[in-house]
Amino acid sequence: MVDDDFRLNQPFVGIATFLRSPICQNIDTLDTGIAVMGVPTDEGSPFMAGSRMGPRALREHSLRFGQGGKGYYDPEHRKQYLEAEMSQGLIMDLGDADIWPADIKQTFENTTKMTRKARAGCDLLVVMGGDHAITYPVVRAIEEDIYVIHFDAHADYAPFIHDLQFTNGHAFRHIAPMPNVKNLIQAGIRSLRHSEEMIEDSIVQGNDVVTMTQFHEMGPEGLAALVPEGAKTYVSIDVDVLDISLVPGCVSAEPNGMTYAELRDTLDAIARRTEIIAFDFVEVNPQLDVGTGVTAYLGAHVMVEFLGRICEQPWWIEKRNKRLNQ
Repeated sequence: MVDDDFRLNQPFVGIATFLRSPICQNIDTLDTGIAVMGVPTDEGSPFMAGSRMGPRALREHSLRFGQGGKGYYDPEHRKQYLEAEMSQGLIMDLGDADIWPADIKQTFENTTKMTRKARAGCDLLVVMGGDHAITYPVVRAIEEDIYVIHFDAHADYAPFIHDLQFTNGHAFRHIAPMPNVKNLIQAGIRSLRHSEEMIEDSIVQGNDVVTMTQFHEMGPEGLAALVPEGAKTYVSIDVDVLDISLVPGCVSAEPNGMTYAELRDTLDAIARRTEIIAFDFVEVNPQLDVGTGVTAYLGAHVMVEFLGRICEQPWWIEKRNKRLNQ
Protein backbone atom coordinates (compact mmCIF):
# COMPACT_ATOMS: atom_id res chain seq x y z
CA MET A 1 0.00 0.00 0.00
CA VAL A 2 1.14 3.54 -0.77
CA ASP A 3 1.14 5.97 2.14
CA ASP A 4 -1.83 8.35 1.95
CA ASP A 5 0.50 11.38 2.10
CA PHE A 6 2.84 10.18 -0.67
CA ARG A 7 2.71 12.07 -3.99
CA LEU A 8 4.75 11.65 -7.16
CA ASN A 9 4.09 15.29 -8.12
CA GLN A 10 4.74 14.86 -11.82
CA PRO A 11 5.75 18.07 -13.67
CA PHE A 12 2.28 18.42 -15.21
CA VAL A 13 0.50 18.21 -11.83
CA GLY A 14 -0.30 21.07 -9.47
CA ILE A 15 0.30 24.81 -9.38
CA ALA A 16 3.34 25.89 -11.40
CA THR A 17 5.46 27.82 -8.94
CA PHE A 18 9.21 27.98 -9.54
CA LEU A 19 10.67 24.61 -8.47
CA ARG A 20 7.29 23.94 -6.83
CA SER A 21 8.28 26.33 -4.03
CA PRO A 22 5.72 27.79 -1.60
CA ILE A 23 3.77 30.87 -2.67
CA CYS A 24 4.45 34.02 -0.67
CA GLN A 25 1.19 35.27 0.82
CA ASN A 26 2.48 38.63 2.06
CA ILE A 27 5.64 40.19 0.65
CA ASP A 28 5.71 42.72 3.50
CA THR A 29 6.56 39.91 5.95
CA LEU A 30 8.87 37.98 3.60
CA ASP A 31 11.81 36.29 5.32
CA THR A 32 13.45 33.67 3.13
CA GLY A 33 16.70 32.61 1.53
CA ILE A 34 15.77 32.76 -2.16
CA ALA A 35 12.88 34.84 -3.50
CA VAL A 36 11.66 34.36 -7.08
CA MET A 37 9.51 36.89 -8.94
CA GLY A 38 8.33 37.47 -12.49
CA VAL A 39 7.95 40.63 -14.56
CA PRO A 40 5.72 39.44 -17.43
CA THR A 41 5.88 42.41 -19.75
CA ASP A 42 7.14 42.73 -23.33
CA GLU A 43 6.09 46.32 -24.02
CA GLY A 44 9.78 47.14 -24.30
CA SER A 45 10.13 44.78 -27.25
CA PRO A 46 9.73 46.81 -30.47
CA PHE A 47 9.78 43.85 -32.88
CA MET A 48 7.68 40.84 -31.80
CA ALA A 49 5.65 40.39 -28.62
CA GLY A 50 5.37 37.21 -26.59
CA SER A 51 8.06 37.28 -23.90
CA ARG A 52 5.40 38.41 -21.43
CA MET A 53 4.59 34.70 -21.22
CA GLY A 54 8.19 33.91 -20.29
CA PRO A 55 7.83 33.76 -16.48
CA ARG A 56 4.93 31.32 -16.74
CA ALA A 57 6.83 29.06 -19.15
CA LEU A 58 9.99 29.14 -17.02
CA ARG A 59 7.99 28.20 -13.94
CA GLU A 60 6.31 25.31 -15.76
CA HIS A 61 9.59 23.88 -17.03
CA SER A 62 11.26 24.32 -13.63
CA LEU A 63 8.89 21.63 -12.37
CA ARG A 64 10.92 19.10 -14.36
CA PHE A 65 13.83 19.51 -11.93
CA GLY A 66 14.10 18.31 -8.36
CA GLN A 67 11.05 16.08 -8.23
CA GLY A 68 10.39 15.09 -4.65
CA GLY A 69 11.56 18.47 -3.37
CA LYS A 70 15.08 17.23 -2.62
CA GLY A 71 17.11 19.21 -5.12
CA TYR A 72 18.57 17.91 -8.36
CA TYR A 73 21.33 15.39 -9.02
CA ASP A 74 24.14 16.29 -11.45
CA PRO A 75 25.64 13.09 -12.91
CA GLU A 76 28.70 14.97 -14.18
CA HIS A 77 29.66 15.97 -10.65
CA ARG A 78 27.90 13.02 -8.96
CA LYS A 79 26.41 15.50 -6.55
CA GLN A 80 23.04 16.66 -5.27
CA TYR A 81 22.39 20.41 -5.55
CA LEU A 82 19.75 22.63 -3.89
CA GLU A 83 18.84 19.81 -1.49
CA ALA A 84 18.65 21.98 1.63
CA GLU A 85 17.09 24.91 -0.21
CA MET A 86 14.23 22.81 -1.61
CA SER A 87 13.66 20.37 1.24
CA GLN A 88 13.83 23.03 3.96
CA GLY A 89 11.57 25.57 2.25
CA LEU A 90 14.25 28.20 1.63
CA ILE A 91 12.84 29.18 -1.78
CA MET A 92 9.70 31.30 -2.04
CA ASP A 93 7.76 32.28 -5.17
CA LEU A 94 6.46 35.85 -4.87
CA GLY A 95 4.34 35.80 -8.02
CA ASP A 96 4.61 38.64 -10.53
CA ALA A 97 4.87 42.41 -10.59
CA ASP A 98 1.58 44.04 -11.54
CA ILE A 99 1.58 44.91 -15.24
CA TRP A 100 -0.28 48.00 -16.51
CA PRO A 101 -0.86 47.58 -20.27
CA ALA A 102 0.24 50.59 -22.33
CA ASP A 103 1.73 52.27 -19.23
CA ILE A 104 5.31 51.07 -19.05
CA LYS A 105 6.33 53.73 -16.53
CA GLN A 106 3.73 52.48 -14.04
CA THR A 107 4.72 48.88 -14.72
CA PHE A 108 8.33 49.85 -14.01
CA GLU A 109 7.27 51.62 -10.80
CA ASN A 110 5.36 48.51 -9.70
CA THR A 111 8.42 46.39 -10.48
CA THR A 112 10.78 48.63 -8.53
CA LYS A 113 8.50 48.65 -5.48
CA MET A 114 8.14 44.87 -5.54
CA THR A 115 11.89 44.38 -5.99
CA ARG A 116 12.65 46.66 -3.06
CA LYS A 117 10.32 44.69 -0.79
CA ALA A 118 11.69 41.38 -2.05
CA ARG A 119 15.31 42.41 -1.45
CA ALA A 120 14.44 43.45 2.09
CA GLY A 121 13.16 39.96 2.86
CA CYS A 122 15.59 37.61 1.11
CA ASP A 123 19.27 36.80 0.70
CA LEU A 124 19.10 36.15 -3.06
CA LEU A 125 16.58 37.47 -5.57
CA VAL A 126 15.77 35.69 -8.84
CA VAL A 127 13.78 37.60 -11.49
CA MET A 128 12.17 36.22 -14.65
CA GLY A 129 11.25 38.34 -17.67
CA GLY A 130 9.72 39.47 -19.82
CA ASP A 131 11.91 41.40 -22.18
CA HIS A 132 15.23 42.93 -21.20
CA ALA A 133 13.70 46.31 -20.41
CA ILE A 134 12.71 44.87 -17.02
CA THR A 135 16.29 44.82 -15.74
CA TYR A 136 16.33 48.60 -15.33
CA PRO A 137 13.45 48.87 -12.82
CA VAL A 138 14.83 45.87 -10.93
CA VAL A 139 18.39 47.19 -10.61
CA ARG A 140 17.28 50.70 -9.62
CA ALA A 141 15.63 49.17 -6.53
CA ILE A 142 18.95 47.77 -5.27
CA GLU A 143 20.77 50.01 -2.82
CA GLU A 144 24.01 48.09 -2.24
CA ASP A 145 27.15 48.80 -4.25
CA ILE A 146 27.14 46.19 -7.02
CA TYR A 147 28.94 45.04 -10.12
CA VAL A 148 26.58 44.24 -12.99
CA ILE A 149 27.44 41.41 -15.40
CA HIS A 150 25.27 41.47 -18.51
CA PHE A 151 25.15 38.42 -20.81
CA ASP A 152 23.69 39.30 -24.21
CA ALA A 153 24.22 39.32 -27.96
CA HIS A 154 23.40 43.04 -27.81
CA ALA A 155 24.70 45.91 -25.70
CA ASP A 156 21.19 47.29 -25.02
CA TYR A 157 22.80 50.74 -24.94
CA ALA A 158 20.66 52.64 -27.42
CA PRO A 159 20.63 56.45 -27.13
CA PHE A 160 17.56 58.11 -25.65
CA ILE A 161 15.43 59.88 -28.26
CA HIS A 162 12.78 62.10 -26.67
CA ASP A 163 10.66 59.69 -24.58
CA LEU A 164 11.92 56.61 -26.40
CA GLN A 165 14.10 55.27 -23.60
CA PHE A 166 12.34 52.28 -22.05
CA THR A 167 12.70 49.54 -24.67
CA ASN A 168 14.73 46.37 -24.26
CA GLY A 169 17.50 48.19 -26.14
CA HIS A 170 17.89 50.94 -23.53
CA ALA A 171 18.17 49.18 -20.17
CA PHE A 172 21.92 49.34 -19.64
CA ARG A 173 22.27 52.98 -20.67
CA HIS A 174 20.05 53.61 -17.64
CA ILE A 175 21.93 51.20 -15.39
CA ALA A 176 25.58 52.07 -16.09
CA PRO A 177 25.54 55.59 -14.55
CA MET A 178 23.74 54.57 -11.35
CA PRO A 179 25.93 55.68 -8.42
CA ASN A 180 25.92 52.25 -6.77
CA VAL A 181 26.89 50.40 -9.97
CA LYS A 182 30.67 50.15 -9.65
CA ASN A 183 31.15 48.68 -13.13
CA LEU A 184 29.17 47.14 -15.97
CA ILE A 185 30.55 44.10 -17.81
CA GLN A 186 28.77 43.22 -21.07
CA ALA A 187 29.62 39.73 -22.32
CA GLY A 188 28.79 37.88 -25.53
CA ILE A 189 28.33 41.02 -27.65
CA ARG A 190 28.32 40.26 -31.37
CA SER A 191 25.21 41.36 -33.29
CA LEU A 192 25.61 43.22 -36.60
CA ARG A 193 22.48 45.21 -35.75
CA HIS A 194 24.30 47.56 -33.37
CA SER A 195 24.98 51.14 -34.32
CA GLU A 196 28.52 52.37 -33.74
CA GLU A 197 27.15 54.73 -31.09
CA MET A 198 25.75 51.90 -28.96
CA ILE A 199 29.09 50.11 -28.64
CA GLU A 200 31.42 53.09 -28.55
CA ASP A 201 29.34 54.98 -25.97
CA SER A 202 29.43 51.97 -23.66
CA ILE A 203 33.20 51.65 -24.01
CA VAL A 204 33.90 55.39 -23.66
CA GLN A 205 31.73 55.55 -20.56
CA GLY A 206 33.96 52.99 -18.87
CA ASN A 207 32.10 49.72 -19.27
CA ASP A 208 33.83 46.45 -20.14
CA VAL A 209 32.37 45.35 -23.48
CA VAL A 210 33.44 41.76 -24.16
CA THR A 211 32.75 40.51 -27.68
CA MET A 212 32.52 36.80 -28.44
CA THR A 213 36.04 36.87 -29.89
CA GLN A 214 37.36 38.43 -26.69
CA PHE A 215 35.36 35.97 -24.59
CA HIS A 216 36.97 33.04 -26.39
CA GLU A 217 40.38 34.58 -25.69
CA MET A 218 39.82 35.16 -21.95
CA GLY A 219 37.53 32.23 -21.13
CA PRO A 220 35.11 31.89 -18.21
CA GLU A 221 37.71 32.51 -15.50
CA GLY A 222 39.05 35.59 -17.27
CA LEU A 223 35.59 37.09 -17.56
CA ALA A 224 34.84 36.46 -13.89
CA ALA A 225 38.16 38.11 -12.98
CA LEU A 226 36.83 41.45 -14.27
CA VAL A 227 34.94 41.66 -10.96
CA PRO A 228 36.88 41.98 -7.68
CA GLU A 229 36.86 38.85 -5.56
CA GLY A 230 34.02 38.84 -3.04
CA ALA A 231 32.21 41.80 -4.62
CA LYS A 232 28.42 41.91 -4.59
CA THR A 233 27.17 41.16 -8.07
CA TYR A 234 23.98 41.37 -10.13
CA VAL A 235 23.89 39.03 -13.14
CA SER A 236 21.52 39.66 -16.06
CA ILE A 237 21.15 36.85 -18.60
CA ASP A 238 19.47 37.38 -21.96
CA VAL A 239 18.76 33.99 -23.53
CA ASP A 240 20.17 35.33 -26.81
CA VAL A 241 23.69 35.22 -25.38
CA LEU A 242 23.39 31.58 -26.43
CA ASP A 243 23.80 30.64 -30.08
CA ILE A 244 20.80 31.04 -32.38
CA SER A 245 20.68 27.27 -32.94
CA LEU A 246 19.84 26.72 -29.26
CA VAL A 247 17.05 29.26 -28.80
CA PRO A 248 14.22 29.09 -31.36
CA GLY A 249 11.92 30.78 -28.85
CA CYS A 250 13.83 34.06 -28.85
CA VAL A 251 12.95 36.95 -31.13
CA SER A 252 16.45 38.46 -31.13
CA ALA A 253 18.68 35.38 -31.42
CA GLU A 254 22.01 35.78 -33.23
CA PRO A 255 24.63 33.42 -34.72
CA ASN A 256 28.07 32.86 -33.17
CA GLY A 257 26.77 32.80 -29.61
CA MET A 258 27.86 30.92 -26.53
CA THR A 259 27.36 27.20 -26.14
CA TYR A 260 25.46 26.02 -23.10
CA ALA A 261 28.72 24.80 -21.55
CA GLU A 262 30.40 28.18 -22.06
CA LEU A 263 27.58 30.03 -20.33
CA ARG A 264 27.33 27.43 -17.56
CA ASP A 265 31.06 27.49 -16.86
CA THR A 266 31.16 31.29 -16.84
CA LEU A 267 28.25 31.52 -14.41
CA ASP A 268 30.01 28.94 -12.25
CA ALA A 269 33.20 31.03 -12.26
CA ILE A 270 31.23 34.13 -11.25
CA ALA A 271 29.47 32.20 -8.48
CA ARG A 272 32.82 31.04 -7.09
CA ARG A 273 34.41 34.50 -7.23
CA THR A 274 31.65 36.92 -6.19
CA GLU A 275 28.66 37.25 -3.88
CA ILE A 276 25.63 37.19 -6.15
CA ILE A 277 22.74 39.08 -4.58
CA ALA A 278 20.37 38.84 -7.56
CA PHE A 279 20.10 37.61 -11.11
CA ASP A 280 17.55 37.75 -13.88
CA PHE A 281 16.77 35.65 -16.93
CA VAL A 282 14.93 37.31 -19.82
CA GLU A 283 13.70 37.20 -23.43
CA VAL A 284 12.23 33.70 -23.61
CA ASN A 285 9.29 33.98 -26.02
CA PRO A 286 7.02 30.91 -25.73
CA GLN A 287 4.92 32.14 -28.67
CA LEU A 288 7.86 31.48 -30.99
CA ASP A 289 9.15 28.33 -29.31
CA VAL A 290 8.95 24.84 -30.78
CA GLY A 291 6.33 22.37 -29.55
CA THR A 292 8.47 20.94 -26.77
CA GLY A 293 9.14 24.39 -25.32
CA VAL A 294 12.87 23.77 -25.63
CA THR A 295 13.86 27.43 -25.14
CA ALA A 296 11.85 27.74 -21.94
CA TYR A 297 13.30 24.42 -20.78
CA LEU A 298 16.81 25.64 -21.56
CA GLY A 299 16.11 28.85 -19.65
CA ALA A 300 14.84 26.98 -16.61
CA HIS A 301 17.88 24.70 -16.86
CA VAL A 302 20.26 27.68 -16.79
CA MET A 303 18.46 29.21 -13.81
CA VAL A 304 18.30 25.99 -11.79
CA GLU A 305 21.91 25.01 -12.47
CA PHE A 306 23.13 28.54 -11.67
CA LEU A 307 21.18 28.50 -8.40
CA GLY A 308 22.77 25.17 -7.56
CA ARG A 309 26.27 26.55 -8.08
CA ILE A 310 25.55 29.70 -6.07
CA CYS A 311 24.23 27.66 -3.16
CA GLU A 312 27.49 25.69 -2.91
CA GLN A 313 29.56 28.77 -2.09
CA PRO A 314 30.88 29.35 1.46
CA TRP A 315 29.18 32.73 1.83
CA TRP A 316 25.83 31.18 0.90
CA ILE A 317 26.29 28.14 3.14
CA GLU A 318 26.89 30.51 6.05
CA LYS A 319 23.65 32.37 5.31
CA ARG A 320 21.76 29.10 4.83
CA ASN A 321 22.99 27.61 8.10
CA LYS A 322 22.08 30.77 9.95
CA ARG A 323 18.53 30.51 8.64
CA LEU A 324 18.23 26.81 9.39
CA ASN A 325 19.48 27.32 12.95
CA GLN A 326 17.09 30.17 13.77
